[in-house]
Amino acid sequence: MNPLSSFNMDRHQRVVVDTAEQQWLASPSPGVWRIPLEREAAESGQVTSLVRYDPSTHFSAHFHPNGEEIFVIDGIFQDEYGSYPAGTYIRNPPGSCHSPGSNSGCLLYVKLNMFPENDSDVFRLDTHNAVWQPGIDSRLSTLPLHGYGKEQTVLLKWQPDSSFSLHQHDGGEETFIVSGGFYDELGKYEKGTWIRSPAGSSHQPATTNGCLMLMKTGHLPA
Repeated sequence: MNPLSSFNMDRHQRVVVDTAEQQWLASPSPGVWRIPLEREAAESGQVTSLVRYDPSTHFSAHFHPNGEEIFVIDGIFQDEYGSYPAGTYIRNPPGSCHSPGSNSGCLLYVKLNMFPENDSDVFRLDTHNAVWQPGIDSRLSTLPLHGYGKEQTVLLKWQPDSSFSLHQHDGGEETFIVSGGFYDELGKYEKGTWIRSPAGSSHQPATTNGCLMLMKTGHLPA
């Protein structure tokens, strides 16, 4: 992978990335590492990535021209506005600025510069202290995180030995597996896997051991 190149930006294409098989790339700040999943440009534009902070590291102050969306996977993430333990979901709106870091080290799932137009909410949620809702099946629970227009972001929790009916992704579906894993007719996906399924695609997923996933739907082009 050329660390400066654009890649995986054709959102009409299905993409699967097992981050356990990827190499961590150094960021401009020592001790902060990244695995890009889709990227428009090296240090600007739209990007989805895993970001790892070594203990006692910080990233320089920066603006979010078109917003920043973060899910804390592990450790404690910090900035001048607070401390965010694993399981925290964060939305920093367009034009916001912060100086992030981590005393203990942390692992983040980050989407940059992808806020829908006029979506300007500041939002923080510790999902470990949130109320989950029953899904359409008794073995599925959902935790809505954010919605704007057709775009919806949720956490999904599947109990072991559960399945979901065949369904179509009218506005696309983007999934990051936080823990556990699942399979469908196209493959098997474990913890740390990122899947982007284009609008109009379909599948019939199931899990043997259970799965927790962060999912965004309705945001990909037709």
